[in-house]
Amino acid sequence: MDINDIFRTMGRRREWTQGDGDNGEGWEAPPRVPPTLPPVKRTWFAVAAIFVLFSVALPWLASFLTELCWFESQGFESVFWRRFFAWWELFAAAAAVAFAIFALNWTAALRSASAQDGEFSGAQLRRLRRVALGAAFAFALVNAFSAAGMWPEFLKFAHPTPFGEKDPLFGIDAGFYVFTLPFLSFIQEWLRGVLLFALVGTAAAYFAARAASFAPGRFFVAPRARLHLTALASAALALWGAGCWLARYELLFSPTGVVFGAGYTDEHVILPALTVLAFALFAAAALLFVNFFKPAWKFSAILIGALLVAGFASRTLLPGVVQQYVVKPNEYEREKKYLDFHLDFTRRGFGLNRVTSVSFTPEAEVTAAELAAENETVQDIRMWDYSPLLRTYKQLQAIRTYYNFHDVFIDRYSVNGRGRQVMLGVRELDLSKLQNPTWVNTHLEFTHGFGVVMNPVNEIAEGGMPLFFMKDIPVRSSVDIPLSRPEVYYGTGRYSYVLVKTGVKEFDYPMGDSNVRTTYDENGGVPIGSLWKRILFALRFHDSEILFTGALNKESRILYNRNIREAFAKVAPFLIYDAESYPVLAGGRIKWVQEAFTWTERYPYSKPFAANDATLSHFFGVNYLRNSVKGVADAYTGQLEFFAFDESDPILCTWKKIFPALFRDKSGISDEMRAHLRYPEDFFEVQTEVYTTYHMTDTNTYYNREDVWEVTPVGREKRIEPNYVTMKLWGQKSPEFAIIVPYMPLGRDNLIGWMAGRCDPENYGELLVYHFPKQKLIYGPGQVEALIDQNPEISAQLSLWSQRGSDVIRGDLLVIPIGRSLLYVQPLYLKAEKGELPELKRVIVSTGGRVAWGENFGAALEKLMGRKVATSVAPRANTAEGGAAEALDIKSLAREAALLYDEAISAQKNGEWAAYGEKIKKLGEVLSKLKGPEE
Repeated sequence: MDINDIFRTMGRRREWTQGDGDNGEGWEAPPRVPPTLPPVKRTWFAVAAIFVLFSVALPWLASFLTELCWFESQGFESVFWRRFFAWWELFAAAAAVAFAIFALNWTAALRSASAQDGEFSGAQLRRLRRVALGAAFAFALVNAFSAAGMWPEFLKFAHPTPFGEKDPLFGIDAGFYVFTLPFLSFIQEWLRGVLLFALVGTAAAYFAARAASFAPGRFFVAPRARLHLTALASAALALWGAGCWLARYELLFSPTGVVFGAGYTDEHVILPALTVLAFALFAAAALLFVNFFKPAWKFSAILIGALLVAGFASRTLLPGVVQQYVVKPNEYEREKKYLDFHLDFTRRGFGLNRVTSVSFTPEAEVTAAELAAENETVQDIRMWDYSPLLRTYKQLQAIRTYYNFHDVFIDRYSVNGRGRQVMLGVRELDLSKLQNPTWVNTHLEFTHGFGVVMNPVNEIAEGGMPLFFMKDIPVRSSVDIPLSRPEVYYGTGRYSYVLVKTGVKEFDYPMGDSNVRTTYDENGGVPIGSLWKRILFALRFHDSEILFTGALNKESRILYNRNIREAFAKVAPFLIYDAESYPVLAGGRIKWVQEAFTWTERYPYSKPFAANDATLSHFFGVNYLRNSVKGVADAYTGQLEFFAFDESDPILCTWKKIFPALFRDKSGISDEMRAHLRYPEDFFEVQTEVYTTYHMTDTNTYYNREDVWEVTPVGREKRIEPNYVTMKLWGQKSPEFAIIVPYMPLGRDNLIGWMAGRCDPENYGELLVYHFPKQKLIYGPGQVEALIDQNPEISAQLSLWSQRGSDVIRGDLLVIPIGRSLLYVQPLYLKAEKGELPELKRVIVSTGGRVAWGENFGAALEKLMGRKVATSVAPRANTAEGGAAEALDIKSLAREAALLYDEAISAQKNGEWAAYGEKIKKLGEVLSKLKGPEE
């Protein structure tokens, strides 16, 4: 008996009908042809198996094993296996449950139907049971795959951490909504889907076996089939009721009404309705099952129907009526307490409940005395804008086409004994610009970038160019910042794999007519000396050259996953990462810092984040956010470290329970690295955006939207971005590194306040907001820019430059607190229409409605104030620390003298006599400084 016999049996007509013939005498009906399945040759099965093996199984195995190798090289193999087993635990449990439900019900239906009317023979029944079991197995796998993707929710469910904050509606800890409810809701929905599918399959089996059928005027179901289907329907109704019960808690995330979360209608109408619906469905499930044994169908139907209608009406119709005729006529009074819940929890969700608010009334304008008193702040005001400086770096310091600067970063360093704010960029490899991109060049020779470029934020060299502290290849430095390991194997670019410690010397950096070669001499990456590893990586990267190259030996290693942000995300995909990693020079090495955030969309009453800025899209929908983790990666070895910085964060505590080997204590980060940590820009932008509305703590003010702020006024072409500055915050005793952004009232250009995120270790993570009086005009960036445009001298010169074919680039307008007032600073750059090298041409300054400009910051301030103002770095006092600084200054001058001498000799060799004379002149000046004053 085969499958064709089963089709033949199911298709045979069993009833007798009256005909017109002679009961077969002299006539024979044509035989009924049952459906048949085309024969399948074993060769095709073998071909399909080989195809699956080489196109799916082997690449998957190679990817799995090479990922394991990478995790082991990072010391995170426990993280790999915990994630792996969590996925498979959930997959196996879901597959087992789904298979049991499908198989037991479908085979029971076939067995019951056959036992009742003998529809199938024993062999046919066995064959159908095998088909049913195969279908159950296939559908169980499909359901298991959907369930396995919930492994993060499963792990959080198994390791919850209380928040210590209860929701105001049910009085349940917020951890229930973050860790427990999502997985319970998933289990309920998943089980209901499995049961409904099992119910459909069971009914189909009974219909196929004729234990259930439709006939004109009647519907027939055999008793055993009725009991079976009733039990399944009862279970499905019970799960539906459980869903309604869990939906009660989802009201805390209701997006309707004037608040995010449960409002008046939700609490007084929808919550009781869901409770009624839940009990109605539980009652319906019980009565449906009981009625099979003790029929009372009419009474049950009336009772259940009444409950369901009442619950449905109160869930759909009644809320609209109550909202329209009860809430809206007196909306504020009805929603007042819910507005308070919403404001409180939204501020908590984004850490804004920790903001220190200060009311401050700035003076009309900055005075010369205040500038003198705030000399350290004035000396670190940034003249260089990110975009023009990045172009300058690429034009002057890329050196070769295969190098690139992806971004410019700002930081602070101790330079020759004094804290200085600097801009820096990392010279990374860009193989897309390689002239001869052979396999050897892209994977064996050109393996890394080289060095950094650094310049102070406030100094300008001749021709409007930056004055470099660190530059060129190999790195030439005029400051006391060590960099003994300048090679960049891991960075922010798009990198393929490279092979190191091979028989081919790596290109290190260009030198004259030849190139300097090197060999990787640390243990980053994964060993690839064995044939087995070469096969795996050849499969992973679809590159047979790995297998056949003769350059590999027992010491060879392969470096991959070289993009820093992607590498961190590969280890911990449950965190959100800042859009950029920033470099730090520490211990003579280049380190990358990657800001990471714990998050959830399940914090009660907190409004999910949304903004018009697409650069923050990775935070959309989040309603709880903490900068609890900082990642540090080595640019040479690629070694990753995760540091837990906010031990009070319940979400971080849960992840630490799940992955105890992943996070290190923040005390493990060196003091040198800690001095360079900063408040994350993306996190700060999210908080400043939320604060535009949620600085209002009075419910009536919030309800009427009377005091909404904005950062970038509508219609402004250039977005106002936060800026890192070194400044003395109002009320503080000394300058510090901070990120700041101004606020304007919605639809207005005047300044209403500004927010600062503090970055220095002693105050790290604190937020300060300065509120300005509403009754006094304090110029905003837009108004200052209008004053600049109205200045006759500036306007005429800008028009003249434009007529000569130059592009005028306006830098960021910085708003800097000085003393008890504000100083506005904007650099201006000129770029040839067809050129890519912008020059810093002018600096505009403004205070108290007055505007002035000059060729540099000092000249502009002198013109604005009517007297000379010190803007250069002041010498330190001659103390022990000052003596050390003086020694460092001598070393710096000596290095500068050596550089000028080399440049003069180079100019002499090239016959550039004007440049030679200029370098000799500068060399004389430096030597005079080294000599010191005459006694």
